[in-house]
Amino acid sequence: MDHGTAADAHSVVSVIQPAIILLGLGILAALGAKMCRLNPIVGYIAVGLALAFAGQSAMFDGPVVAALAEAGIMFLLFNLGLHFSISRIREEAANIFGFGTLQMIIAGGGFTGLGLLAGLPPMAAVLGGCALGLSSTAVVIGVIRTREQEDCPVGRAAQSILIFQDIAAIMLLVVAGSLGTGEALGGSLAIAALKAAASLAVAVLFARYLTEPLFRIITRIDSSEVLTASALFLALAAGWLTGMIGLSLTLGAFLGGVALADSRYRLLVQTEIEAFRGLFLGFFFMTVGLSLDPDVVAGQWHWILAAALSLVALKCTFNILAGLTNRWSVPGSVQLGFLLGQGSEFALVLFSLPAVSALYGSDALAIAVSAIAVSLALTPPISNLGRTIAGKLRQGPADSKLSGDDAPILILNLAETGRRVADILGESDVAYMAIESDRERFETALADGYPVHFVPIGDPRSWQVIGVAKRLAVVVTQGNMDKVREISPLIRDHAPGLVRIIAVDGMDHPPELDDDQAIMVDVADTDGADRLADEVLGVLGKQRRLEIWDAEAA
Repeated sequence: MDHGTAADAHSVVSVIQPAIILLGLGILAALGAKMCRLNPIVGYIAVGLALAFAGQSAMFDGPVVAALAEAGIMFLLFNLGLHFSISRIREEAANIFGFGTLQMIIAGGGFTGLGLLAGLPPMAAVLGGCALGLSSTAVVIGVIRTREQEDCPVGRAAQSILIFQDIAAIMLLVVAGSLGTGEALGGSLAIAALKAAASLAVAVLFARYLTEPLFRIITRIDSSEVLTASALFLALAAGWLTGMIGLSLTLGAFLGGVALADSRYRLLVQTEIEAFRGLFLGFFFMTVGLSLDPDVVAGQWHWILAAALSLVALKCTFNILAGLTNRWSVPGSVQLGFLLGQGSEFALVLFSLPAVSALYGSDALAIAVSAIAVSLALTPPISNLGRTIAGKLRQGPADSKLSGDDAPILILNLAETGRRVADILGESDVAYMAIESDRERFETALADGYPVHFVPIGDPRSWQVIGVAKRLAVVVTQGNMDKVREISPLIRDHAPGLVRIIAVDGMDHPPELDDDQAIMVDVADTDGADRLADEVLGVLGKQRRLEIWDAEAA
């Protein structure tokens, strides 16, 4: 090997070395957090902070780590867009532009008022207050995904509010960019709004006319490399395009996901993106820890902790007020308020801009940035506390009844499949009662707003109490055939004519079940829960037709 080749190899190694080190430490952080039953986010931030204290922050200041961290946020927003089709954006418009605006007015306005009372200049108070009113898209979406809350009311509202906050963050960055430049603020905002509208229009056109033909060609090539490259290209190119016209990269990534949300190939793309999303997102959270000043953290840790706790407490309070003002229930407002109770990665970006940092003292700014980072790490336990409080509030008095008492459909167990069936029935305005025998699943489902009762399913006495005889169909959503065989005789005894729709985890060897009323559905595939719900809707449609025929005959 000649000297030139050796030098080139050494140069490449020096460039990628920081990313390799962070990747290895990220694996250890994720494993350690898992062993301690903590969210991996906490482990990632802790690793970054430890490196900062070790004096190694400068090693990771290069463009490679920064690009990987930015890619993590882009993949996160792309994945979020995959769950927000154009039709869903229309459905969620009230949450995005109504609830989202209300939350920003109350939270951002509240922090702005506190800034004015503290003696900040008006522009500093408004920018700082609105920045603190934002919540972390990366952290909150990660928590929602971990809890499988994407389709429950709290999860959907949180995602909608975060979308509006991302739009608001873009406007804040435009305002911050115009400071000291002499540009007309109104004109800058108008141009940014037009660019955002044009980007949305392009995403709509792409979704309608190009998505299906493009992926039809890609899948016919039958190459996993081409498919992976295409998924990565869409996620990154969409962000790059909006970045080129002066908007947020994350907005473009989100719109790229929206363009694919209605496609029949969405699940295929989502599968390809998933591994990259989690990997690169770890880089982002480690860079958050690296951004903290060790001297400030060590010398002002008590002020940082006080500022972080104050930020979370005030943010939760403002968010709960926004929920109540939006006519949400107290439990729902509490859970949503705690879920969105942290600072935002956009606030970290905003405060790092020279024009913005000049508005605040260096010490105050360092404490604020450190407090925001601490609030990100506190999000998993704080949001869990809010969920627990919401669950306690929803239970109410011992003799209170939950909805679903007269519902035609009975759902057994609210694990992932059961929740999906319940979500589809809810969207179809079909009443149901859900019962759960696992205490942990019961409490989390109750906190998330599902009409669920805690019932020992294997106890024969429970079937008469829950009124199984007056139901039209029962959906057994867990593919455990031992449990099915245990409860099937109980169902027959109390309601011989009741239709049983049973989830089976794989149909290669169909289970033997002495039950002529049973409809078995394979839920091993990703759309298994949807097929299960289709069977329920089919039974309801058949019953409705019979009722019409009986009425006509009479």
